[in-house]
Amino acid sequence: MTRRSLAFAGSTILAMAGCSVITAPYYAVKDVAEGGVWVAKKTYSIVKGTVHITYKVGEFTFDVIRAPIDWALTHDEISSIDGLPTKEAIRLGRVKTAPYVVGGRQYVPMTIEAAKNYTQEGMASWYGNESGKMTANGEEFNPDGLSAAHKYLPIPMFVKVTNLENRKAIIVRVNDRGPFPSFHNAKSGQRIIDLSMGAAKKLGFYENGVAQVRVEALNVRE
Repeated sequence: MTRRSLAFAGSTILAMAGCSVITAPYYAVKDVAEGGVWVAKKTYSIVKGTVHITYKVGEFTFDVIRAPIDWALTHDEISSIDGLPTKEAIRLGRVKTAPYVVGGRQYVPMTIEAAKNYTQEGMASWYGNESGKMTANGEEFNPDGLSAAHKYLPIPMFVKVTNLENRKAIIVRVNDRGPFPSFHNAKSGQRIIDLSMGAAKKLGFYENGVAQVRVEALNVRE
């Protein structure tokens, strides 16, 4: 049996016969204003040489796969990030809080420190026709997963989203930018968050297309 080790995100993963799994505990801390601690696990697996990361936060599971750099973006209207061509910034990992440009307008994300206390109410929408494309931080977009796009939060990060119309609440992983004004609906840019199709179904507004929500930051430390 062939054994090899791979260093990834500060951990060592042992791979046997091309596929292996290792788990490591970390903590997802709820907003300080509410108190309490979320206990979570992070699992690495290597499948055909590609690292898959699975986060478990409470009852919610998040699969993270790095997308090939030549994949199209979910939002190809992002013309630059941190003063660089979009793909170059993604390749260099310069996206978390970096300013970016869409339609000639510069968006400046909030700092990591400021994001810890973030909470906002407003309109949410969903997107799900971008399967096989890359998010703004270089991950594979999964329309059935629990992810989201946000214009100003650092990416990636976890947030709690509550549908104020039915009180359903879930945790999602913000890993993309948006929503932005569109040619057919300029007001779409006023929405505060764009959720994946899977998240919209969990929150019960898939059929309606939009819902009034509350978004609250989860401060995560490993």
